[in-house]
Amino acid sequence: MKSFDNVTIFNHPLINHKIAILRDEKTSMKEFRELIEEITTLMTYDCLKEGVPMVEKEVKTPLEVCTQTVVKDNSIAIVPILRAGLGMVNGIHVLFPSAKVGHIGLYRNEETLEPCEYYCKLPEGIEDKLVLLVDPMLATGGSACDAIAMLKKRGCKNIRFMAIIGAPEGIERVAEAHPDVKIYVSTLDRCLNEHGYILPGLGDAGDRIFGTK
Repeated sequence: MKSFDNVTIFNHPLINHKIAILRDEKTSMKEFRELIEEITTLMTYDCLKEGVPMVEKEVKTPLEVCTQTVVKDNSIAIVPILRAGLGMVNGIHVLFPSAKVGHIGLYRNEETLEPCEYYCKLPEGIEDKLVLLVDPMLATGGSACDAIAMLKKRGCKNIRFMAIIGAPEGIERVAEAHPDVKIYVSTLDRCLNEHGYILPGLGDAGDRIFGTK
């Protein structure tokens, strides 16, 4: 795969361990959902290590008053791509419980493998927030590209995209189409099959999160 300045691929032992369990077809729906959230939390820690809106705040300790930097109120929004992206929201809320949540609905045309929009509801003032766009699987990259374009159309300028499993084809497509968006992927897989599914992958993330198959 090509190298891109806006792409970060994780190689963290804790994430790798959890990905191995996540892939296993015998992993239960409950454990699968919990693993998605845990991996997302680990990724968020690194994704937000820089460029987060901060302000100074006075804090009174038992001994004296000091000045600390804190995340600016109402400065972060989470936008899952429906429906599988919903599984990642709680993993971010663990760290930022007050973050507003928007939703972008896209489904894949099984013939063209391209995304079709059916829903978009975003928090007020999202154009001024740091937006975390999330989807567990970055396969062809079509949904991610369209979702980013939808956010930009609504004035968003600070967008970061997080996926748990990514295929080279999808990562390259998004990185080239949106070089101003930072992309974070916990694991780089081998390729896509003829049906646009990631190999070795983990199956359909939405079905495994919600138990619909």
